[in-house]
Amino acid sequence: MKKLIYMAGVALAAMAISSCDDNTMTIGNSLTNENDRLDIEAGVFHATSKTYAPASVLSLSSNCYLGKVKDPETQADVTSEFSTQFHLMESFYISPEDSLLSRTNDNKAGADSCELILYLSSPFKRIDTLASMKLRVLEMDTPVQQGKNYYTDYDPRELGLIRKDGISREKMFTYRNLTDSENDRSSTGYINNVHITLNKPYTDKNGTTYNNYGTYILQQYYRHPEYFRNNYTFSHNVCPGFFFEITDGLGFYSQINNIGLCIYYKVKNDSTYDAALIVAGTKEVAQTTKITNDQQAIAQLAAETKYTYLKTPAGLFTEVTLPVEDIKKGHENDSLMAASISFQRINNESTDERMLGTTSTIMMIEKDSLTHFFENLKVTDNKTSFLSNYNSQNNVYAFSNVSSLITAMWNQKKRGEKEDSEWLAKHPNWNKVLLVPVTYTTSSSSTTPTRIEHNMALTSTRLEGGATPIDVKVVYAKFH
Repeated sequence: MKKLIYMAGVALAAMAISSCDDNTMTIGNSLTNENDRLDIEAGVFHATSKTYAPASVLSLSSNCYLGKVKDPETQADVTSEFSTQFHLMESFYISPEDSLLSRTNDNKAGADSCELILYLSSPFKRIDTLASMKLRVLEMDTPVQQGKNYYTDYDPRELGLIRKDGISREKMFTYRNLTDSENDRSSTGYINNVHITLNKPYTDKNGTTYNNYGTYILQQYYRHPEYFRNNYTFSHNVCPGFFFEITDGLGFYSQINNIGLCIYYKVKNDSTYDAALIVAGTKEVAQTTKITNDQQAIAQLAAETKYTYLKTPAGLFTEVTLPVEDIKKGHENDSLMAASISFQRINNESTDERMLGTTSTIMMIEKDSLTHFFENLKVTDNKTSFLSNYNSQNNVYAFSNVSSLITAMWNQKKRGEKEDSEWLAKHPNWNKVLLVPVTYTTSSSSTTPTRIEHNMALTSTRLEGGATPIDVKVVYAKFH
């Protein structure tokens, strides 16, 4: 127990020592007594890196993006499109049928109008807020399945998820919604938005025609209130959702802050008033993002050897080969107390205002664990997976102590080779990690990540590496 306490205390000091060049051979004398001396030794080894191009990434995300831009770095287009279902919120309420003044031609309760509203979080660049775009809204035939993993190369048409004779609406728009007044746009809390009306006659799968999509929703409720019990019954019986695709334009790319399906009608109780039913596309329901990159342009960047890339959305990672064997050679029985590695960002010297932003957060994870991590909604454990936020002062992404990862890789290799003489050939990625651009959320009372997702924003970062080795600074400790 005494040695364990010493080792825990030394670990904190070792993390600082690993960045020093001074001789540390006698530090252990000041940390332990003469009969139980701890020797500390520092070293520097070299990792290698290259750019890694994933075919696609998991698209299940709490944030949707929509748009199409030309990447100034590659002169290639990047397009983001998405599908969403709708969430029945706690405030969900539809007025009784006999209270509706809004009526169809056959005197049934109906909606006066219906629309989809996309709330836009931020433009790609402020200079492009008036870039003219055209989108198409397509009705889904079947809902995206909860629990199924969809990747960013999915095509809802190829998967047969689009209803052939369903809603298909086109909409011209700009990020700055000029249909709203200047007073509205300058008011507190205003969010830029896109309205897509669904007021044309709508025919459901049973062949019944309604004067608009909102009337269809209302009458489904009056006939089958059980369909509105929860999100699952709603998406499987009433509204499978919509797919939003870009059909024309260039220069717009924005996170979609929220999506509303709004149905308006008039009600008379003691007085006459306007009412609305609103259901929202939010993270409580399935949302998937489709990313289209120019694969030839991506491959050209990945082939460069002067440096490596981090590029989103669904673009490029950096693969790092850690010098595990070199670090452990001659220190097989020593404790690896600290191992730090930093990745220097190369400054962007372009004057083009449309250059993509810098990746804000990256995750280091074992290469062969990437798919399992995201598909199983894991979060970093600071043992075999780590987060690093971009440090703008030093222009680096720093990982202060990955010693547990290096030790785990070494122990896994020893066990594997003991059990199988061909283990190394079967596990070529045993000492490789990926640097992956991510976003993460935390609880209100903690900084610990509660959810980690692939970054779907537009970012691009070059890192020193490739032909240039990367220092891994380590500190060993040994009792004797």
